[in-house]
Amino acid sequence: MKILVFEFATATGLDDPSFIVEGHAMLYGLLEDLKDFKTYHLISDDSQIMNSPSIPVIVNGDLGEWLKRNIQDYDACLPIAPEENNILHDLTLIIEEQGVIVLGSSSNAVKLTTNKFETYNTLKDKFPIIKTEKIYFKDLDQKSEEYYKFYMKDNLSKVLKPVDGVSCIGVMVVNSLDEFMTAQNRLQMLTQLPYCIVQDYVDGVSVSVSLLCNGDKALPLSLNFQDVRLNSCELKYGGGNVPFKHGLSEIALETAKNAIESIDGIRGFVGVDMILDDDRNMVHIVEINSRITTSYVALRRIINFNLGEAIVDSIYGELPDDITLNGTVNFYKEGKTLRISVLK
Repeated sequence: MKILVFEFATATGLDDPSFIVEGHAMLYGLLEDLKDFKTYHLISDDSQIMNSPSIPVIVNGDLGEWLKRNIQDYDACLPIAPEENNILHDLTLIIEEQGVIVLGSSSNAVKLTTNKFETYNTLKDKFPIIKTEKIYFKDLDQKSEEYYKFYMKDNLSKVLKPVDGVSCIGVMVVNSLDEFMTAQNRLQMLTQLPYCIVQDYVDGVSVSVSLLCNGDKALPLSLNFQDVRLNSCELKYGGGNVPFKHGLSEIALETAKNAIESIDGIRGFVGVDMILDDDRNMVHIVEINSRITTSYVALRRIINFNLGEAIVDSIYGELPDDITLNGTVNFYKEGKTLRISVLK
C-alpha cells in the first residue's frame, strides 16, 4: 500500500509554535511506525528533509490544490492538521472526493466535532458534556455588560473559547466584566467565525482518553493526564503523561467509548478530552478530537503493538485483541521541541 502522510505545518511551511511542536512529533512517530509500508510525507521545501524511513515530497503552492492534483497517486492518506477554520475538514474532504482512503475520520465527522457547539448539541441528551452556549460577537459588542451579568448570575467562573480552537489557544476563564471583555476581544482576533462559546468552568483533573475506532466499535487505549494550567485567566497546555490512574478511570474510559461510538464516521486514532470531577464523583466531556492527538507520541512508546499499523488496520475494520502498556511516558513542550521521557 502506498501511503501519504502529511502534517499541516510541515507541508505548508507554517512556523507557528502552537502547531509545529506537537505536529512534528506526531509526524515523525507515524513515519517510524509506518516504515513497512511504502510511505511518503509532504514538506514545503528541501530544508525540511528529516531522517526518517519515508520518502519526502515537496509541495509546490497551496496544499489543498496540490492534493487535488496529486492525491490520486496514493492508495491512502493520513492527514495531521488543526480543526480551526475547518482546515482538517477541508483537506479531508479533498482526499475523499478524489476517491482515496482516509486513514482517519470522515469529513462529516470532522466537521461535527470541529464545532464544539454542534458536538455539545449532539451529545448533551446522552452523555455528561459540559453545558455550552453560543454567543455572537455582534451581540457582545452591543451588550457586553448585559451578557456578562446574564452568564455570571450563578456566581460561577465561566470559560470563553473559540468554537473550533485547538490546544487551549484562546481559552479564557473569566470572573469579572473586564476579563469577560478582554476574552471577547481576543477571541474576535483569533477566529474567523462570527461567534464563540461560553461554558461553565468545572474544577477538576484535565485528562483525555485515546481510542482506536473502526467506524463501529471504539477501543479505549489509555487515560492520559493533561497538564493544563490557569495563568492570568488563560488556560495553557504544556504536555502530560500516559497512562494516568484515577478513581474515575473506568467511568472515563467507558464514557469516551460510548460517546465515540455514537458519532457516525469516526475512525482511526481519536481522543476525548474530559474533566474528572472528584467533588461530584463524575466525569465531564469537554470535546472530541476525531483525529490523531499528541498522546499518540507517548502511547506508541509503551503499547504492545505497532500503533501506526493499528490505525491502518482499524480503517479496514480490525481492532487489537489485547492492550498492554509497558511503562509510563511523560512529555512536555519546551520551545519548538516536545520533550519525552519513558519510565519503565
